[in-house]
Amino acid sequence: MLENKFIIIGYSGHGFVVADAAIEKNLNIIGYAENIVALNNPFQLNFLGNENEKDFFLKYKGANYLIGIGNNTIREKIYNLILEKKGEVFTMVSQSASISKTAKIGNGTFVNRNVSINSLAQIGENVILNTGCIIEHECLIADSAHIAPGAVLAGNVKVGERSFIGANSVIKQGVIIGNDVIVGAGAVVINNIPDRKKIVGNPSRFV
Repeated sequence: MLENKFIIIGYSGHGFVVADAAIEKNLNIIGYAENIVALNNPFQLNFLGNENEKDFFLKYKGANYLIGIGNNTIREKIYNLILEKKGEVFTMVSQSASISKTAKIGNGTFVNRNVSINSLAQIGENVILNTGCIIEHECLIADSAHIAPGAVLAGNVKVGERSFIGANSVIKQGVIIGNDVIVGAGAVVINNIPDRKKIVGNPSRFV
């Protein structure tokens, strides 16, 4: 059994951020899963194979998993695969994050450095709250969404499943953002956004 041991699935880009945060928390990382051996291995982790291999989850039974994938759709598929295989996805919160005692954070969510989550906010499962983003009071963020560095969500904002809120964007209070939406970096959003739309700019516009 591999209780209290951790495997990172996805080891590049966002995976490096997750690995760094895990090491900061002194988690016992036994290695990473990827399609091939990583050419860039800054944390000198062991290659464990690919999570889609037939006996992967049996071989590492009891381990906890961290998902190092930024793409929402791919991350959701991996999250569901881990749960289907009876694995545990670890919820990781940086020591520098500021979180209200009345906020709720779902399973498998990653909260990076200097994130602020205020009163009565509800964060779903498998969400990324990236560096320094601000989630104001009573915001609702659905499963597998990604809030990029420096984004600001004012009060009562709702973000749908698998939606991506770009770096340094600002979402006005009360705005509802649908599922599978992409908000570009630096966008200022003052109106609701339907499902599967892409919006950019200040003032924001559909593309």
